Amino acid sequence: MALAAPSSVSAPATTDPSGASPRYTSALASLTVLFFMMGFITCLNDILIPYLKAIFDLSYAQANLINLCFFGAYFFMGIPAGFLVQRIGYKGGMLVGFMVAALGCFLFYPAADSRSYGFFLAALFVLATGVVLLQVAGNPYVAILGPPQSAPARLTLTQAFNSLGTTVAPLLGSALILSNLPDLDTATSAAAIDVRAVQTPYLAIGGVLLVISILLAFLKLPRITHAEEPAGQAGRQIWHYRHLLLGAVGIFAYVGGEVAIGSHIVSYLHLPDVAGLAPKVAGDKVAYYWGGAMVGRFLGAYLLNKLNPGRLLAFTAVGAVVLILISVASTGQVAMWSLLAVGLMNSIMFATIFTLAVAGLGRHTEAASGLLNVAIVGGALVPLLFGAIADASSLRMAFVLPVLCYLYIMWYGLKGHVRQDG
Repeated sequence: MALAAPSSVSAPATTDPSGASPRYTSALASLTVLFFMMGFITCLNDILIPYLKAIFDLSYAQANLINLCFFGAYFFMGIPAGFLVQRIGYKGGMLVGFMVAALGCFLFYPAADSRSYGFFLAALFVLATGVVLLQVAGNPYVAILGPPQSAPARLTLTQAFNSLGTTVAPLLGSALILSNLPDLDTATSAAAIDVRAVQTPYLAIGGVLLVISILLAFLKLPRITHAEEPAGQAGRQIWHYRHLLLGAVGIFAYVGGEVAIGSHIVSYLHLPDVAGLAPKVAGDKVAYYWGGAMVGRFLGAYLLNKLNPGRLLAFTAVGAVVLILISVASTGQVAMWSLLAVGLMNSIMFATIFTLAVAGLGRHTEAASGLLNVAIVGGALVPLLFGAIADASSLRMAFVLPVLCYLYIMWYGLKGHVRQDG
């Protein structure tokens, strides 16, 4: 396997007997549905957290068990999912992922009937396991489904449809779920909240996922094989690639920072010295955070074909740090909009870190994808620590944690992604 440039992934080998250059447009177009649903499902957590926090009278740390269960699935299931995709292929992995995610959605119905927080968390873990499979199969498939030099732009473009899902989810979730949440935080009001408001949305999502899996089963996707490694590289494992391991830390930091902010926007905008918004109105504002990521990803798909991906990654990380510091140092509209604008800075981070991390890994790409998805556990641990800091001091003080995450991403974009493995 020849070592590729840092901004590329390993070139795929095809088994097309005609020798013609394969066309991947239809396959990439179909994968946009996958990315949309992953974003939609994940971002609904930002609506569930304030809703279940009120229902079960939870602290910030307890409410973040939602993120712990959802993103903790990446830690436990990421590597097994990578091995499963190696055995059954990208399409098989996506099929299983959709069906498992649908099962998790259907489990919300008995969880609501039981009014059990533990049952909700278990359902979220099952749902997240399906999303893990979709991530492990979908991300590297997009990365290698075309010319290596355009991999960051290609994955960023498909991630833009992921952001479309994250933009729609808060609006729909606010209308269907948070609209049933009174503007009260007392135990008395919590007992009166109808927890079944989450049943219908998740039953509908589960049904959509099953339909998608049926359509995918009949869709013909290109089969991708990897070029053989040269003798000098034989026997190497994913642990031997420094840029991959540092990239996994980058994914941990990115997802942790992004989710920590997104999960607490409703609570932050509810603060009297920020905006004093009711939960429903604050939930609608979450769409601006994820919508900024969507806009940035469409723009980034163009810029990543023109600019150095590592430097652009560092630039956006610095932008995120500046915006967070402005928000916590201000009040009112400035505090609100500067924090929501962090979504724009987040836009290209996942796709760029991912493609820089899997550059030149060839047959190790699926296993590397599993490892990078394990690192998404940052979405569980960082928000949990964020909540603990908020409980111990203040919600504003907790934002120092995402700042540290973005500082690491800045370093990875400048130095950490450079390959030093020969």
